[in-house]
Amino acid sequence: MSDLLVKMDNVTAGYDDTVVLTDASLEIHARDFIGVIGPNGGGKTTLLRVILGLLKPAKGKVKRRIGKHEIGYLPQVNQIDEQFPITVFDVVLSGMTSGMQLQRLKTSGAARHVEEALEKVGITGLKKRPIGELSGGELQRTMLARAIISSPKLLVLDEPNTYVDNRFEQELYHILSRLNESMAILLVSHDVGTITPFIKTIACVNRTLHYHASNKISEEQLKVYNCPIEIVTHGPVPHRVIPQHKSD
Repeated sequence: MSDLLVKMDNVTAGYDDTVVLTDASLEIHARDFIGVIGPNGGGKTTLLRVILGLLKPAKGKVKRRIGKHEIGYLPQVNQIDEQFPITVFDVVLSGMTSGMQLQRLKTSGAARHVEEALEKVGITGLKKRPIGELSGGELQRTMLARAIISSPKLLVLDEPNTYVDNRFEQELYHILSRLNESMAILLVSHDVGTITPFIKTIACVNRTLHYHASNKISEEQLKVYNCPIEIVTHGPVPHRVIPQHKSD
């Protein structure tokens, strides 16, 4: 039996009369770990919306061999009011609702799934903490636990490191590596240098999609793919590589 989860064939998509993504094709298989890179406005979020079934393509086809409930999603901006009186436990539990009342879930044995999800992201001690008292990293762990509580076959993350510090960013990628043992992951990031040790392949999105079947990509290849992003190099002295001046 094929391990194919999602297949996009020559998809064109956008909003109203504005085309954002053109002729994009991609296959996602079980336990894939695909890093999605590209410039702002290049169509990365549109790609995710198509894969998630939130946006219907204007052209092309999307075939999903998994149901929407088998896809976990961590959006770039957390749509949670941090002043709302809700605990970490209840936030994570809400990932299982599917129309069910939270109180009904609490008496249905779902608590065990919450505990397992919290353990996977390393915050079992925070389950009674109000979300308004969480740090950026703790909130992101909470939302990640919410996204994986139903043990999805595909986990989709839209720049999950946006609101966290550098220390948790590295911990996050190690958590994702462990999760990748049991689920496919599609990760949008602007930082090629950070994600390359963890991902398996790369999709460069800039109005269309270029798939690179490796986790290593050079500046020359980025130019070929018309993907104008920075390559950031990590080491004892933080620095970034920039193009040479014409006079060099």
